[in-house]
Amino acid sequence: ALQQLWDSSGIPQRFEAFVRIEPLPREPEQEAKVLVYRAAQEALTNLVRHAHASRVEMTLASRGDRMVLRIQDNGVGFDTVRLLNGPANLTQGIGLRSIREQALTLGGRLEIESGGGGTRLELFVPFESPLS
Repeated sequence: ALQQLWDSSGIPQRFEAFVRIEPLPREPEQEAKVLVYRAAQEALTNLVRHAHASRVEMTLASRGDRMVLRIQDNGVGFDTVRLLNGPANLTQGIGLRSIREQALTLGGRLEIESGGGGTRLELFVPFESPLS
């Protein structure tokens, strides 16, 4: 599903683009798979709309008991503190805030570093929720 999202996003046609989806050691829970897909969808949509990037990389890999989704670009960046901690409104931040909250619920985390050299989003999600 991630490869199909990548291919249909327009990223490979519009950017210098690299994708690597590594085989996972086991099947993640459905909630974890949905979260990874939603995070990729949100990040790629935001990147196309706002980043003014020329290079994009997306990787899905495993580290121990977690899946790690990393999306990185060389765009203009954004103010992560304002976006994630400022007042929510319909034009900004709701998607990434929702992903961050869902990641925490599943025992994971969302990290975003952004600035003039680009943005790096990393989502860490356990294969199994601690609530299982």
